[in-house]
Amino acid sequence: MGLMSKILGGGGTRAAEDYVELDPDAVAAETGEAAMRVQFAEIAGQSDTVDIKDAVYDGDVVIADITRLRTKDKTVEHVLDELRQVVQEVGGDIVQKGDDQIVVTPTGVQIGREKLGR
Repeated sequence: MGLMSKILGGGGTRAAEDYVELDPDAVAAETGEAAMRVQFAEIAGQSDTVDIKDAVYDGDVVIADITRLRTKDKTVEHVLDELRQVVQEVGGDIVQKGDDQIVVTPTGVQIGREKLGR
């Protein structure tokens, strides 16, 4: 298999030794302090929005798992309303991806509504 096939995923099988474990601490040390971070969260109830709002006010992007909220329609709406308000205040953006994720961004970060390559 040639180099371009490996990069572009041109068929074949993969083995564990084909992958390299990256040490996030080593990467962070090399790149210095970042102006923005991507945070991950899980929302099980309305109280979980506090940390998300703080992160967005601090200028971070948050990707939140909302699978635990699917059965509680009113809770989902309250959570989304709270996060929409934060987005309006900071001039960011918010989008729901499928039934299980929302992405919330800070000032100056817009979320594309179409997949790349289309």
